[in-house]
Amino acid sequence: MDEPLQNTSGQGKNAEIPAEIRGWNWGAFFLNWIWGIANGSFIALLMFVPLLNFIMPFILGAKGNQWAWQNRIWRDTAHFKSVQRKWAVAGLIIFVVILPSCISLPITMMRSSEAFKISFAAIQENPAVIQAMGEPLSAGWFVTGSINSSGPNGSAALNYSISGPKAEGKANVYANKFGGQWGLHTLNVILANGQVIWLVPAKQTNASQHNFSPSN
Repeated sequence: MDEPLQNTSGQGKNAEIPAEIRGWNWGAFFLNWIWGIANGSFIALLMFVPLLNFIMPFILGAKGNQWAWQNRIWRDTAHFKSVQRKWAVAGLIIFVVILPSCISLPITMMRSSEAFKISFAAIQENPAVIQAMGEPLSAGWFVTGSINSSGPNGSAALNYSISGPKAEGKANVYANKFGGQWGLHTLNVILANGQVIWLVPAKQTNASQHNFSPSN
């Protein structure tokens, strides 16, 4: 009968890697440098080196079990696998639940902003846009840009796609908030064929039309 392998964890390159722990490490792949610090595998910090950070998750996934066994002392292989399984679950939760939430939350906030609402309302009512794109018009889910608001004043720069039965395009919005009231400063729609439809020229200062009067 074969004798069980001696626990050689934590002995660096001299450690003998048990066959049952060899394989892919999802925790190292998903959480890379965080996993590396916790598992004594500081080579994972190469994640912060440009270009290397594209391939390091795959290297860590392939070599993670070996490096973690070599660089930390574990009670036994069962202890090792239990801990690495928890890292894998944590990484999966972050990538499947938390990360998408962090991405979707700002987009949701921008879609629900007053700057988005008044710009899309103006687009839906514009005869030139309707003629070029048809009706009904719909806005894409992704809204990029930024919104800065401090008390009664603020500004917003947004970009989002729009589509209609006849054409697709992209809306470019710049809005300002004065005295708690949002108004459009610049708004145009660039169609897929390159045509630009200006709804609110940048030099437009008619507060009665756009509920906005730029200070400059």
